[in-house]
Amino acid sequence: MYQNYTTGQTALTLNLDFTIPNNHLANTISCFVDSIPEDVLLGDTPKTGRPAYHPAMMLKILLFAYSRRVFSGRKIELMLEENLPMMVLAEHQKISYHTINNFRSSDHANELVKKSFLYFTNLLEAEGLINEGAIFIDGTKIEADANRYTFVWRKAAEKFHEKLKGQAVELYDELIAKEVVKAMAQEKVQTSQGLEELAQETEDEIEKLTKEIEQEPKAIPGGSLRKARRRGLKKLLHRLKKDYVPRMKKYEEAEEIFAGRNSYSKTDHDATFMHMKEDHMKNGQLKPGYNIQAATTDQYVVGFALYPNPTDFKTLEPFLKQMPILDKFDKIVADAGYGSEYNYSMLEKEYPDKKYYIPYTMYEKEKTRKYRNDPTKLANWFYDEKDDYYLDQNGVRFNFKYYSQRKDRSTGQVRDFKVYEADEFQLTPELERLAKTKSGRQRQVRYNPNWQYLKEKAKEVLQSPEGRHIYSMRKYDVEPIFGHLKNVFGMRRTHLRGKKKVETDVGIAFMMMNLSKYWNRRWSKDQFSLFKNKNREKKRPIKLKLRVELIVFRYLRVGYFPDTFVWNIKLGICMKEKTKIFGCLSAVFMSFVEF
Repeated sequence: MYQNYTTGQTALTLNLDFTIPNNHLANTISCFVDSIPEDVLLGDTPKTGRPAYHPAMMLKILLFAYSRRVFSGRKIELMLEENLPMMVLAEHQKISYHTINNFRSSDHANELVKKSFLYFTNLLEAEGLINEGAIFIDGTKIEADANRYTFVWRKAAEKFHEKLKGQAVELYDELIAKEVVKAMAQEKVQTSQGLEELAQETEDEIEKLTKEIEQEPKAIPGGSLRKARRRGLKKLLHRLKKDYVPRMKKYEEAEEIFAGRNSYSKTDHDATFMHMKEDHMKNGQLKPGYNIQAATTDQYVVGFALYPNPTDFKTLEPFLKQMPILDKFDKIVADAGYGSEYNYSMLEKEYPDKKYYIPYTMYEKEKTRKYRNDPTKLANWFYDEKDDYYLDQNGVRFNFKYYSQRKDRSTGQVRDFKVYEADEFQLTPELERLAKTKSGRQRQVRYNPNWQYLKEKAKEVLQSPEGRHIYSMRKYDVEPIFGHLKNVFGMRRTHLRGKKKVETDVGIAFMMMNLSKYWNRRWSKDQFSLFKNKNREKKRPIKLKLRVELIVFRYLRVGYFPDTFVWNIKLGICMKEKTKIFGCLSAVFMSFVEF
């Protein structure tokens, strides 16, 4: 038997309930966005033109759409027509996907999303959810919304740019020899502006020759020399306009786009080609992407930023400087990818009031037995502090020779070293032989006192009970957010192009994760309290029923049965098998019925 089902039948329905439950995620999103001050939400509102949709409403629908793994503007527009929570957040307004995408790509949305993390951190601080005053920092790489094979490499661009500069100088010398152009600085010739001036002067000379040719007779024995000269100049002009000038502009533009990077994508100039963990071909393929740096506390993202370099240690300083909520934390925790002499020195100088729990690269390896017993390591050599010399595993003596400095290309930091050199005269001829390299020079070792001091300080902090406790929290505080971002919410690739737009895209995703986690914890807490209340209500009638049954049981025992009755035996069997009291009472009553 089936229910009646008639297609095409006209039915008049009247639905007056367009609300959502109070514990719905949409209400949490709405309450948080409404808590942001009005002046921050509105920003610089234009005074003319058609009134725009309120930024609070646009931010709400984007946050809710991202929570449902919907990132396309067209699909968000469809949700506004079919999804009840989206309709409630948008106040039943139909918004075009053009409007949604324009807002998401705007500078105002970028600033609004960044400032929203400040107000969310204030919310966490007010509710005591900041995890022991510690901020946990880590990074991940995410693929950009760019074509994979549109790379431009800096080495290739520099190589062909230099080659083009040489060709431009040769062409300039040829034009000088033909007395077409005036003298010009060689550096200016190697620019697109200088080549355009050469092209203009060559074109003027061609026009001048054309006017002179018009005055010549039509037939000249042996041909016109001016026409031959004009033909040669036209070839040079064509080479300048169609080849040299466009290529010179392209290389100059590429140098500006590189901005210190080694590559960029033609379809997203801010994306850099880097190795990704998702290497399906297993060939180390480089893909365009961004390095996302995130700071968390209690698994809530309180700050983030995007950087073009694939390594983490160069991002720590700019990331901390752009974080407005850093004063709310007194502990900085990060993994070994951030541990370097430059970062340690920067933290000591710029943030002396904060503790940092950051291991250096060799921290874990130095704790192994193999490293501690390795005689080739300088740390395991004998050192005489009074006379300032080292003895290696063979007994070769290294005395202090001189101080030296090295400048780090990536950071610009000047590092100071003490250089120790093996003595030319050792105790035995065998030691003198071991004191030399294969090329016959005296062996040398370098020691960095500042780096050694910073490593020992970091090691002492990390090996303390507090340090072990704080650093152990990093694994389950900051690292899960990237797994949630990529696997749970499905954001393995950005949805916009350009650094600012990608920042907005990633920021909305992180804020959505924060609100979703905040809502889940609140909802679970409320549900748990409700569950406990229900259990209390259930236990009251059970206890009352148990008391009544026990009273009846005692009355029957005293009034009707002797002490040696069979129910006493069955009660003992029940207790021996450790069954519940209700089962025991049932057995007793069944015995009474049989009797």
